[in-house]
Amino acid sequence: MDGLDAIVARHDLNEHPFYRAWRAGTLPRAALAKYASDYAPFIQAVEAGWRSLGDEEHAMTERQHALLWDDFRSELGDPSTTVSDEGRSLASEARRAFSDPVTAAGALYAFEAQQPKTAKSKLLGLVLHYGMPEAATAYFRAHADDYGERERLAARAATLESGDLARAESACEAVCRAMWTALDGVMGARSL
Repeated sequence: MDGLDAIVARHDLNEHPFYRAWRAGTLPRAALAKYASDYAPFIQAVEAGWRSLGDEEHAMTERQHALLWDDFRSELGDPSTTVSDEGRSLASEARRAFSDPVTAAGALYAFEAQQPKTAKSKLLGLVLHYGMPEAATAYFRAHADDYGERERLAARAATLESGDLARAESACEAVCRAMWTALDGVMGARSL
């Protein structure tokens, strides 16, 4: 999956200033709360992507993971915080891509290929710098070493014809950009 991996590498979320500040422990808790709220609609939409691929069992797992995200949000404050335009755009881009199995594969790859590495770095930051209780870090612990989703999506993409692969890569690029832009929005909202 050289094409998909190259796209993801260009948008490595661990290199975003927000995640670097998170790892360093220099973000205020309010910024983490804003992030948790802005990313919540996207995290909730991931289930639909797996369902579009016909993987109902994994869709149900993602539904449970969204509940773990809610625990993270709740620990940081009011879970009803409004979502920024960038957060809404991310969720909208994902839902659009998740409506078709070919684009769902690419859009999910944008997220799932990065998830283990970003989850591990965010978990470390939460434990070292923010004193989060174990229940609030369950989402990140569940994903810190989970490379199976990436592998499943890579295997699926390897079976695509060139035209469909190009569509999947386009969806991967769009979701990668939307995830990055959502982080930009959180940074801007908090003047970090």
